[in-house]
This record gives sequence, structure tokens and C-alpha cells, in this order.
Amino acid sequence: MRRGLAIVWLAVVVIGLATGSTAPDARDELQRFSLAFDDRRAPGAEFGSPSDRRRYTKLFRTVYERIQKSYVDAIDPHELIDDALIGLGKVEAPLTDERLMEGALQHMVHALDPHSSYLNQQRFKDMQAVTRGEFGGLGIRVMMEEGLVKVVSPIDDTPAARAGLKANDLISHLDGVTVKGMSLAEAVQNMRGPVKTRIVLTVLRDDRAPFDVAIVRDIIRIRPVKSRREGSIAYIRITTFNEQTEDALDDAMARLRDDIGPAMRGVVLDLRNNPGGLLPQSVAVADAFLERGDIVSTRGRKGRKSQKYDARRGRIADGLPMVVLINGGSASASEIVAGALQDLHRATVIGTRSFGKGSVQTIFSLPEQRALRLTTSRYFTPTGRSIQARGIEPDIVVVKPGKQAELEARRRREADLPGALDTDPVEVAAEDRQPSPKAAAADREGGDAAAKAPDKPATPEEDDDFQLRWALAFLRATGSLDFDVMDASYVALQPIEVFERPSRDALPVDSLFRGAAIKVVGRIRGRNWFLVDRGEARLAYVRAAHLAPTASVQ
Repeated sequence: MRRGLAIVWLAVVVIGLATGSTAPDARDELQRFSLAFDDRRAPGAEFGSPSDRRRYTKLFRTVYERIQKSYVDAIDPHELIDDALIGLGKVEAPLTDERLMEGALQHMVHALDPHSSYLNQQRFKDMQAVTRGEFGGLGIRVMMEEGLVKVVSPIDDTPAARAGLKANDLISHLDGVTVKGMSLAEAVQNMRGPVKTRIVLTVLRDDRAPFDVAIVRDIIRIRPVKSRREGSIAYIRITTFNEQTEDALDDAMARLRDDIGPAMRGVVLDLRNNPGGLLPQSVAVADAFLERGDIVSTRGRKGRKSQKYDARRGRIADGLPMVVLINGGSASASEIVAGALQDLHRATVIGTRSFGKGSVQTIFSLPEQRALRLTTSRYFTPTGRSIQARGIEPDIVVVKPGKQAELEARRRREADLPGALDTDPVEVAAEDRQPSPKAAAADREGGDAAAKAPDKPATPEEDDDFQLRWALAFLRATGSLDFDVMDASYVALQPIEVFERPSRDALPVDSLFRGAAIKVVGRIRGRNWFLVDRGEARLAYVRAAHLAPTASVQ
């Protein structure tokens, strides 16, 4: 029953395990491992019965054959067993059948790539809890870097966030015990524990001396969606793609529509520092904003297309202008959403290049509530771009000069991880693909525009979020405005400068992009200047030379 629930929680297809005959060379390699396994079962150690030994040997063969059949790339059997033997040799006393087999399997599977793993009972249970969106712990997403635990991002409204942990912090000790020599799974297990118990983390941050942070563990309930009103713009932040994300997005958008009403001018979808999650949830989120087209496709071994997900009619944004915010912490499922909305011209993507985790992991059930998490294919955007090791390039690069730019430059991405998959070689020729007109325009204009700060933000909480301020100003400047004055409507035919006052010496405070409709309120000084309503009761002046009529004057 629990195994069945796990499959539902993870929303993946679990394919039946292979039972066919094994090729001669594979049999030789399995025999090589079996002999090495027996050699490590030293006399006098506490090993199980012969039936236990056969049970673990069968488990190893099941995992080995599944990798040979389903892994995204063909794997040399000899190299696979070499990795298993390395893991076998690293197991320390006390030696048992279970510890030896677990060490061999974990090293063999993880050597494939950073995202494949063998899950024992406890790790499988932990993964199910995270997928459900509720578990006990501190509330941080972490990775290993040079033997230390690195904070990818703290989860909002959790003990870690309240204690002040920040992205890129390094954790060197847990309750005074060094994390050097621990695996990531061991470090995570040590950070978790009974609710209301205390743990002290030793933190390394920038050039500061190491310092301790005491945190009390609590139940971590991940709220996948946060939202608020920014004037007439809906701001929605998705922090993860778990089982609750689609419903939470629908609820958030419904509340914002009630709050803002028909005056809503656009949507900012914030996917920054979102590490991903469930594929079906990312498809559902993209689908909510799209009318038609492919959302994402997957390709397995030798580039064979294995699955494609199509959009149905969007239901929550009704064609409103959109901006998607991404950065180097946006990975996997969040890259699927950003790539689909970008390729299908539904949104302008703003920020910095995403993480580049473009591979699909399938969960295969194993006996006794164990599982194999195996990379089985790569993701591709609607136009056939591979996300793997490349990421999603924003239409407009926006990063605040100084510390934020330095952190983004130092941030590790998928391509930096040991053993990371390469981009699918089948897709390399797509580099010559012509960009969409919208993307081409952004390439030409984004460099200069991104260096300019937009207008002063409307609310104090925007002050520390340069990228969000930019996104809001972009939507206010480029959103469709549908009434005309003087019997004509006007459309920007090229990037134009917008000024606070009608003076040739005024510094530009914003930019309007190709194809942006402009609501003309009036004109001054004859035909030289137009007074433009940019929304939020803010007016600006535009030189008439930059405008051209799209309707004949009656």
C-alpha cells in the first residue's frame, strides 16, 4: 500500500523491473562483483544467513539491470561494476550484508550523475515527505561543496529563514561535529530530528569569521505559492513544485483577481531560487498561462522522444502581459515553466541564466520499501532547446551591480557539478536556430536597458529587490493599453526614451520596447512631445519622432 502511495506522490511512471536473461558480459561483471562481495564478508563478522546473502545479491542485480536498460545514456558494464567495487571498499566496520550492499549501490548509482541515487528505506521515506510538502527539520535546501554543506536557499517562514541563514552560506559543523567526511544524505539526516529539539550550526559566510547559529527544529510545511498585489500587477512567487502547487496557484490568482479587479495589467511569476520538484506540477503551472502548443518534451537514450506534454486553453491570466523572473537558483521544473512561456512568446523572461538541470528522474520501486532514482531522459523546450547544462537564458539580463552580481557570478550551476550530464549531442545543431523576433529584439535592447534602474518603487519592500522592481517597471511601461485619443492610436516602432519632463537634457528613467502599445493622453509643444499614461497615475513624456500612427486620422 505504501509503495503505491509513493508512486502517486511522486507522480512518475514506475516501470516493471527486468526479468529477462542477462548478456554474457553482464553475467561476467555480476560474477566479479559477487566474488568481491564475498571477500569483504570477513570471517567472524555478523552476517546474515545464506538466504539473506541471496536476497541482497538479487537486489544488486535488479538495480544493475535497470540501469543497463533505462539509464539515459548507455553505460559500460565494466565501469559500472568498478564503481560498485569502490563503494564496497569504502564501507567501514561494523560490516554487515546490508551495509556492504548499500555502500556498493549508493556509490555505483551516484557515480552515474549528480541526480541519480539509491534510496534505502529511510531516504525513500524522507523523499516522500518532501514531495508531500511537510516534514520535520530546519527548512533549508542544501548541496555539498568541497566537503561542506552549502545553503542553496532557506525556505520561507521556517526556522532556518528566521535564524538568518542565507543562500551561499557554508555549514562546517553540526553540534560541533565536522561535516567533512559526511555524505549529503548523512548531513541532512543529522540536521533533521524531533520537533522542538535544538541544533547548533557553524556557518562560514563571505570573509567573516565562523559563527554559530542555534536553530530549533520544527515541522516544515512548504507553502509552494506566495502572492501579493503590486498596484495593478499580480505578483506570484512559486518556491517549489510539490503536490500542492497547482491548487495553490489557482487560489492565489483568484484572490488577486478579486483584489485588483478588471484593472489588473499584468503578472510577475517569480521562479527565482526555485529548485524544481514534480514534472506534472510544472506542466500544470505552464498550462495555466498558455493557450496552445507544446510545454515540454523528453528524450531518452539516443535522443528518442519518449513523452510530450501539450498545453490546453489557459485559465487564469486571460492573455495578460507576463514577466517570469529566474536566476541561477531556478532549476528543473522551474526551468520547464520559464522555457515554455519564453518559447511560446507568452512571457518575457528577466533575470540571470538558470541552473541548467534538464534531466528527468524516474523512481523505480525496489523490494522492502527501497527505490532507485534514475536519470532516464532529458528535458527539451517547445522549440527543441536542451536545458541540460545550459539553462534558460533570460530575454533581458537584469542583475544589480555589486554584491548581487558577484554572487550570481560565483554561483555553481549544473555544468559545474562533478559527473553532470552533457547537453544532448542530438540537439547541438539547434544552436543555429533563428531566434524569435521578440528574443532578437531583447538581445539588441537588453544590454543598455538592463543597466538602468527603473523608477522609484511604489512600496518600501521593493527597495532590496532590484530585479522585481525592474519587472514591475517593465510591465507598467509595456502593458497593452487599449484606447486612443485624437482619433488615432500609437505604437512604439523602436526602443524609445521616456522622460519625466519634456526636455532634451532629461535622463531616461525607463524604456518602452518594440511592439508596446502606448496610451496617448495628450500632446504638448505641437507634435514634438506626447504625454503618455504609464499607469499607476504616473505620466511621462515621449518624443513624437519615436511614434507612428497605426490608424488613419479621421
